[in-house]
Amino acid sequence: MVAINDQLHEETLSTSYLYRGRIITVRQDRVRLPGGKTAFREIVEHPGAVAVLAVDSGNRVVFVRQHRQPANTVMLEIPAGKLEPNEEPLVCAKRELLEETGLQAEKWSSLFSFFSSPGFSNELIYLFKAEGLSRAVSHTEDAEENIAVVTGTFQEMGRMIREGKIRDGKTIIAVQYGLLEMEKI
Repeated sequence: MVAINDQLHEETLSTSYLYRGRIITVRQDRVRLPGGKTAFREIVEHPGAVAVLAVDSGNRVVFVRQHRQPANTVMLEIPAGKLEPNEEPLVCAKRELLEETGLQAEKWSSLFSFFSSPGFSNELIYLFKAEGLSRAVSHTEDAEENIAVVTGTFQEMGRMIREGKIRDGKTIIAVQYGLLEMEKI
């Protein structure tokens, strides 16, 4: 496998930054392809993010419904958010669950991480499972977010995915993970 990976590797020859924003940076890399030719790759740099599969005592999943401007629609998603500089993913996951839902969890499990769209972005999402949920005594909501909190079973959410009502990638991955885990029981 290593030999194949070496044959596919692209060497970065130069990098120029096209845009630096509050959340993302866009750069253009000039690369040498395995055959010796050069090409350009446009890359969105992202600080990374977390997503939380929060499951209550009735095995219902906590979701947030919010407007997503890039998609120009209201989406049903699991709680999630971007990492702050030097922030550990678990710390971020706890913060996001609290900010978006007003909930805290007794038990946290790191499930896995995945790239959201590696064809153009380096965003790595860390997926956590939160259990033993309870209302926080106090929490601060993000003033920029208008969010409605809803719950649903894995089966209900699986049906909504099949019907095209859930279209967020991280949420689809988390629900499918939950459905696969239920099959093991």
